[in-house]
Parts: sequence; C-alpha cells; structure tokens
Amino acid sequence: MEVIRGIENYRVKARPVCLALGNFDGVHKGHQILIKTAVEKASAKGGESVAFIFDPHPIQVLAPEKAPLLLISPQRKAELLDNLGLDTLIYAPFTREIAGWSPLDFVQKILIAELHVGNVCVGFNYTFGHRGSGTPETLQQYGKQLGFEVDIIPPVVFSGEPISSSLIRKALAEGDIQTAYHMLGYHPLVEGIVIEGERRGSTIGFPTANIGVEAGYHIPGKGVYAALAEVDAMFFQAVVNIGHKPTFHPEYPLAVEAHIVNFSGDLYGKTMRLQLLAKIRDEQRFASVDELVAQIARDRDRSLAISQPFIKDQERPTGDL
Repeated sequence: MEVIRGIENYRVKARPVCLALGNFDGVHKGHQILIKTAVEKASAKGGESVAFIFDPHPIQVLAPEKAPLLLISPQRKAELLDNLGLDTLIYAPFTREIAGWSPLDFVQKILIAELHVGNVCVGFNYTFGHRGSGTPETLQQYGKQLGFEVDIIPPVVFSGEPISSSLIRKALAEGDIQTAYHMLGYHPLVEGIVIEGERRGSTIGFPTANIGVEAGYHIPGKGVYAALAEVDAMFFQAVVNIGHKPTFHPEYPLAVEAHIVNFSGDLYGKTMRLQLLAKIRDEQRFASVDELVAQIARDRDRSLAISQPFIKDQERPTGDL
C-alpha cells in the first residue's frame, strides 16, 4: 500500500478510483466492511482503491477541547488498512479554510479535481462540508450529477448498537477488553516509547517497562491486564498495570507499566506495543509490599495462561482481520 501525505502529492492513474471516505479511528468492523467494499469495487473495475483521511481530525482543529482521544496512531491505521488490501492511503491536513467549504466545494475540489473518482464508499453517518451539512444522501445526489457512484455502508451492529469508535472507547474505559475486541475485530493496542520510571519493580523481582503514551491517545481503564508486548518485531508475554500505584503513592500520575515475562535487556527509548488480551483484575492498594509481590506473581501466572495461545510462533493475534 502506498501512503501519501498531502493530496497535492497524489498522481492520477489511468484506472478508475474507488474511494473510501472517513476518519477510520480504530479501523473497527464497520470501517473494515467499508474499506473492503472499496477494495472489491476497485478489483471488479480494474481500478485503484483509495482512502482519503483528514489528519488531524477536523474536530481537533475546530474544537480541540471536544476532540475525542484517538484509539490508534496514523501508522497503526495504515497497517490495518494495508491488511485489508487497500492500494493507496492519502492523509491530507485539515485547515480552517477547508472547514468553510460547502459540501459541493469538497466534492468538486477533492473528489473530482484531484482524485477523478468513479466510485465513493461512505458510512451511513458520514458528514462533510461546512458544519457537516453534507450527508451520504447529499453525496449520492452529487454523484448522479457529476458521474460517480456512491455506496452507503449500513451500520454493523454489536449487542443491538451500531459499532462506533465512541462505543469502543467506552468499553476500554471500563476495562471491557472482550467487547472492544468484538467491535474492533482485533485486540486493542497501547503503544509508546519506553521511558525512565521509578525502577521499583526491579527491587521486588518484577521489573517493568514504563510506556510513555503520547498525549491525545486513549488509555484503557485502570487495572491489570494480560497482554502481548511487541518490541523490535518480537513478541513477549506480559502483564500490564494501568493505574496510579496506590500501594506506594497517595497520588500519582496515570502510568502504564508492563512486566515482560522471561525478558532481560535494555528497553529504554524503544517503541513498545501492548496488545491487551483480557483484564485480570481492578487496581487495588495493598497493605504491604509482600502482599503486592504475591499478587503480581498470581497475575503473571494468569497472564501467561491467557496469552499462551497467542505467543505460539510469535504470531500477531489478528482477530477477524
């Protein structure tokens, strides 16, 4: 898959463009069907499947205080879209000038002038143009006038509700990894650079890697999780704690710590991805360090049992993708 930064860097090819529109935060199961539809349309027409994404998200430019925390990074999003067979991903910066465009402006300036679309796929709740005044039905009307087809993808429902990035954030905030997994189609991810911590874990026999999660990204609810840790394309079983270290501190900033089982080496400065497989328990305060150590040992053993099927041959758990 080709990743292009800036619509001006896209070069029109001598084949029809089947375009997927949206932000695709999380690339959940609804997004996956939309992307697969664009890919299948392109394949049937001998065309090119393209996704066009504003980055940053428009709300981060227009009302940053209301912007939701992101589920995945642009790099992770690109990987997931690539796995779905997409040919080209275009990231385009969103500006206040673009925010003033009418829906027809967006169609004419992007879809027609830059991409020469033959087919467009959007979700049932997609909006575009000034103040989100354009709807999928609006897009269909423009398609009839300007010569491109529009496919509106209906919602994918889980437990009676349309799957959405906001519902996934809610599940993760509650530590409900299984519900998030069923909506995403893969295990949720926390990633960041390994940073300096208190080094207390080494003194009690359970050294931990402290993950510096970049601001603006969603962190699941407090608790202890079974996980796989990915470092330098290698996978390791891990137990992850997300919380405020109440045994040692009355107050402490939210921290993400991973104890990598049977690992030795220097991780500082490396990027680590944690695939959360299941929540083991809530965060709690222990009366003594000995009680904490005993519980961590039980958490480790339970995490090993949960993660064992996924670590075999160090294969990434891909879920429904």
